[in-house]
Amino acid sequence: ASKGHAAAKPSARSAAKPPAKLSARSAAKPPAKPSARSAAKPPARSAAKPPAKPPAKPPAKPAAKGLTPAERAARGKAARGQAPRESHAAFDPPPDRPDPVSLLESQALTRVPELVPVRYGRMMVSPFTYYRGAALPMANDLATTPRSGLVVQACGDAHLSNFGLFASAERNLIFDVNDFDETLPAPWEWDVKRLAASLEVAARENGFGRKDRRKILLSTVARYRQAMRTFAGQPNVSVWYATADVDSLRAQFDSLLQVRQRAVLDKSLAKVRTRDSMQALGKLCHLVDGKPQIISDPPLIVRLADLLPEQVESTEAGPQLGNLIGRYRQTLQSDRRVLLEQYTFTDMARKVVGVGSVGTRCWIILMFGRDEADPLFLQVKEAQTSVLAAYAGRSTYANQGQRVVAGQRLMQASSDIFLGWQRAEDLDGQSHDFYVRQLRDWKFSLAIETMTPVTMRLYGELCGWTLARAHARSGDRTAIAAYLGGSDVFDQAIAEFGALYADQNERDYAAFLDAVARGRVTAETGV
Repeated sequence: ASKGHAAAKPSARSAAKPPAKLSARSAAKPPAKPSARSAAKPPARSAAKPPAKPPAKPPAKPAAKGLTPAERAARGKAARGQAPRESHAAFDPPPDRPDPVSLLESQALTRVPELVPVRYGRMMVSPFTYYRGAALPMANDLATTPRSGLVVQACGDAHLSNFGLFASAERNLIFDVNDFDETLPAPWEWDVKRLAASLEVAARENGFGRKDRRKILLSTVARYRQAMRTFAGQPNVSVWYATADVDSLRAQFDSLLQVRQRAVLDKSLAKVRTRDSMQALGKLCHLVDGKPQIISDPPLIVRLADLLPEQVESTEAGPQLGNLIGRYRQTLQSDRRVLLEQYTFTDMARKVVGVGSVGTRCWIILMFGRDEADPLFLQVKEAQTSVLAAYAGRSTYANQGQRVVAGQRLMQASSDIFLGWQRAEDLDGQSHDFYVRQLRDWKFSLAIETMTPVTMRLYGELCGWTLARAHARSGDRTAIAAYLGGSDVFDQAIAEFGALYADQNERDYAAFLDAVARGRVTAETGV
């Protein structure tokens, strides 16, 4: 729980420091009332259909070039006429709302068939794990909500577990958004609503009362709003350099922690810095005939040599894998190509990851540099069409892996030095798009289930600041800030939306469990 305290504000290097706490007015103002329809009944189901073919262009341009700051601010205030800030409180799904289970089934059509039950099994664990896997149903729902017309490079799946710690290229431990499978230019409000609703769902799961839950959401959205207003007044380069550096956070906020909490935090941060390729080597590999080899643990980890023994043993396997890595290498910066060329392929395995991603094709590749004490583990993860595409417009990138990489580089303060993309033929004989990154590079996610109301509020505030900074890099931050304004009108609306959508999530979760119980979908639990 103490880890949430340390991640309360951005680094001192950034001028965009959010205020230490919300005003009393923000915390005290009563919430807007939900509509009777939203609170009283679940939406009707419609037939199972995949999302419609996405339009060719997003609904609006991410920024308006050539406008003065005053003109941008006027643009933002004018957007209130299109979507009043208080209108974001509503969640009133139409009677023909698509059946969420049908949407999940449509995704299964393009996934590895034997892994789909594992995905469903992981989504069955709780309303929060269901929420994590249900990005497509929520994208469909978000498309029916008000939007200001202001577009940013959106994460597309900005729930609270998709933020975390990892190493920057400068070997600083930083906090940032860390999942971009669904990234696409889209309305900024969608990310904010996805984050807020995830906090409400997680807070309910942790047993927090209504007042604590609402305070968490209000604090998170207020921090987003305040940070965006600060970024709006900064030069472009200052926004680009803003980051949340954990070492600076510790120096600023140690006084908020008790002695025991500081000790636990120190131990956790020390452990984080050991989560690298060397640690992965010890955990995922063993020696076979004196050589390191990835340990198969079906269905979670299966070596390529076990999946395709004849092909791997053939004389053609080596050159084919070399060509595969060579094509990925061309997507890296020139200096990083030189670094990658110093590593040699050793082994490869299919690995199941996450909740929502289960069933997409994901591989890990073991390489060695100067000797066997110099390992490099790469993750090669399939990138499918973003869940936002049917509602915000398809990507301008022909390769979905390139879409993910471009979005990640645009939104993150510092990205993995080995981040690249590839198109390759998989076991099904079909070509698929992939992005590549290090498997572990000080990556660490905070334990949501152990958070207290106070630590979740501080964690939510950091997520809100981080999301604002990510959006400010690509969108018209001045217009968004003017739209948000200095009052808590938007904060209150999103807090209300988060509660309403958590209600909907519980209904969808119950329907999903019923689909499993009736045998409509097959789930494999405990994997």
